[in-house]
Amino acid sequence: MILSAGDLPLKYYEYIVSSLNKPFYFVFGNHHTEELTRFKKTDVLGPSGAMADFGKPVFNQGVGGDFIDGKVVRDKKSGLIIAGLGGSMRYNDGRHQFSETEMFFRILSMIPRLIYNKLRYGRFVDILLTHAPPRNYGDKEDLCHRGFSSFLLFIRYFKPRYLLHGHIHLIDMNAERVKEYRGCRIINVYSSYVLQEDERNGQGQL
Repeated sequence: MILSAGDLPLKYYEYIVSSLNKPFYFVFGNHHTEELTRFKKTDVLGPSGAMADFGKPVFNQGVGGDFIDGKVVRDKKSGLIIAGLGGSMRYNDGRHQFSETEMFFRILSMIPRLIYNKLRYGRFVDILLTHAPPRNYGDKEDLCHRGFSSFLLFIRYFKPRYLLHGHIHLIDMNAERVKEYRGCRIINVYSSYVLQEDERNGQGQL
């Protein structure tokens, strides 16, 4: 399976999917958003008066994978349940940026599906795929790179095994990229990251 946390051009996604022929799920970040309207209506204003990207998803066009921003899906082959929340903290009213309150309401819209998963499969979600990190878990202090506290609430109540995010560039590729919060492994997948789960103990390893 291939997961992308955003900020990559769609042509690159098409190349990866055609080369590897694996299930592919992705969200958008706060860059390379010019083609976002192929997947999502963005003509809705948020509480701040800026473009909030709360529109309903539209048909996935030409990438060969599934756009899961704001959605919860179950991969049929693996059975893994994946939720997606793209975008960054609002810092200049650009496209696909959200305030903390807006991100919280995006999470609220997922709750019916998460509860369904709990009743049907015995768990809410396995992987939360985001662009930005959670607050104080791999983020930075400037507004653009600040993480969302609402992601920590998501972890606390819905207990994903992993949160995979991008957005924060790792200049030193030996820098720490894996953190943990309440049993959830938070991983910065910048550049690339291979996650393999040991079935004996449920731990991801590089």
